[in-house]
Amino acid sequence: MAFQMLLNVLLAFMWMFLTVSFDPSTFIVGYVLGLIIIFALRRFFHSRFYVIPFLALLKLLLIFLKELVLSNIAVLKVIIKPKLDIQPGIFALPTQLTKDWEITMLANLITLTPGTFVIDISEDNKTLYVHAMDVPDVQAAIEGIKNSFEKAIMEVSK
Repeated sequence: MAFQMLLNVLLAFMWMFLTVSFDPSTFIVGYVLGLIIIFALRRFFHSRFYVIPFLALLKLLLIFLKELVLSNIAVLKVIIKPKLDIQPGIFALPTQLTKDWEITMLANLITLTPGTFVIDISEDNKTLYVHAMDVPDVQAAIEGIKNSFEKAIMEVSK
């Protein structure tokens, strides 16, 4: 991946020298042309195309922002109601993530989302214990986390 980035920057500078223009816009055009060339020759590299992890990271950020807005709205609805009819609970979230940074990322994303908090992680790093402010259906909450955060983290770490 680092080799592809370095090659892309080198191609952008070569484009600047070939066009005899040293403006930032010429560098950007050369960088985009380098991206196209590297994408066309991606089968000759041992690692995957280096832009894909950045796109997966952007997707993870967008998923987090969406969940952040939705959970803020849900917490606001609970606060505004005159009668407190929530069902708080603690549930075990089994995870398929194996690397420490992946588990830390999942725990932080869950904790940063209002209404949920990761209390503990099991010794074997296979289960996260999550406290939720309102969890009427535990299985739906588990599937929601697995289909959003965990799936996006797995795409980033491929």
